[in-house]
Amino acid sequence: MKNSLIVQKYGGSSVANIDRIKAVAKRIVKYRRKGHSLVVVVSALGDTTDELMELAHKLTPVPSERETDMLISTGEQVSVALLAMALHGMGCDAISFTGAQVGIVTDGSHTKARIMDVSAHRIRQALRRGRVVIVAGFQGINADQEITTLGRGGSDITAVALAKTLGARECEIYTDVDGVYTADPRIVRDARKLSRISYEEMLELASLGAQVMQARSMEVAKKFSVPLHIRSSFNNKKGTIISEEVKAMEEVLVSGVTVNKGEAKVTVCDVPDNPGIAAVIFKDLAIADINVDMIIQNISRTGYTDVSFTVPVAELNKTKQVVAKIVKNIKAKGAIYNKDIAKVSIVGVGMKSHSGVAAKMFDTLASKKININMISTSEIKISCVINKKHAKIAVRAIHKAFGLGSKK
Repeated sequence: MKNSLIVQKYGGSSVANIDRIKAVAKRIVKYRRKGHSLVVVVSALGDTTDELMELAHKLTPVPSERETDMLISTGEQVSVALLAMALHGMGCDAISFTGAQVGIVTDGSHTKARIMDVSAHRIRQALRRGRVVIVAGFQGINADQEITTLGRGGSDITAVALAKTLGARECEIYTDVDGVYTADPRIVRDARKLSRISYEEMLELASLGAQVMQARSMEVAKKFSVPLHIRSSFNNKKGTIISEEVKAMEEVLVSGVTVNKGEAKVTVCDVPDNPGIAAVIFKDLAIADINVDMIIQNISRTGYTDVSFTVPVAELNKTKQVVAKIVKNIKAKGAIYNKDIAKVSIVGVGMKSHSGVAAKMFDTLASKKININMISTSEIKISCVINKKHAKIAVRAIHKAFGLGSKK
């Protein structure tokens, strides 16, 4: 018998108010009537997580990460209960669970924990009883029975992990856009929706600022070949299928352009140019569980050098505390912080077999008189850090230069 189990994930915008929760419930009921078994992962309502974090920061600039998880995990508990109630009102048997209740076990990290195991025993039990299972996304529990959260966009990884564990036929990710576009349609008017994209490309796009999927969820999907369908919760259109790389994809030079305004640049100034100094800097940052992205070290001059790197803006206050200690320990001159940056990137599997892509991107930025502060490349992506005020101009120019617009 063909597997009828589908895992669906609904983002915060999809359940932002009572009307939208009812609309999601109606969609779920339609799937049930077609004979599908459903596990539904739900994010917190609308901007609830941001509002809770705002409250925390009014109390202290660097909230305890353990207490932060206790606070922000409540948002999803509200949404799963409300959705279950909506389904009950439509005569559909449903039950809601927290991440801990369905056996999502994580490591000990708070605010960006990693899933170590998923038992899903209670989910299977409820499915056998014919119930729709509603699971709070974004959360789990560690070995010490502490509530943990999975980082921004963590409901995506909850859904992908459950789809893998349960052997779902498909994992549908519902959001406020109807698929993956060549660029953010709010920035580029003629951005084109992609019918298919590879796991590898989507992983890069997600890690570079595309707000459609969480990067870590794509790592899991790619590793276990979880079938993904990105679509809108506001219509019934087919969205974007994320799958293994196919020959047709390889013929496309660039699949998309992204911009990330959520990073800050940190420069540790006049660092003694001695062996092992870089290791000390980044080891201390790693111990503090700070995610470092791009790194650049200037050429040594008179025995000293500058080391620059980028971190998420959300971790900047914690980074400043760690860097202050590093500066003192390594006898550097000081540190400079810059939040006025944006990272513009292009992604495409076609880059593997084509030359001149970087030159074209750099020429495009130069034609708009946009200075590049940092550069990072991989086999299928090129990223440039620029001044934030030039972000939209850069995205539009690069999108046009690579011919990514809608074919009219």
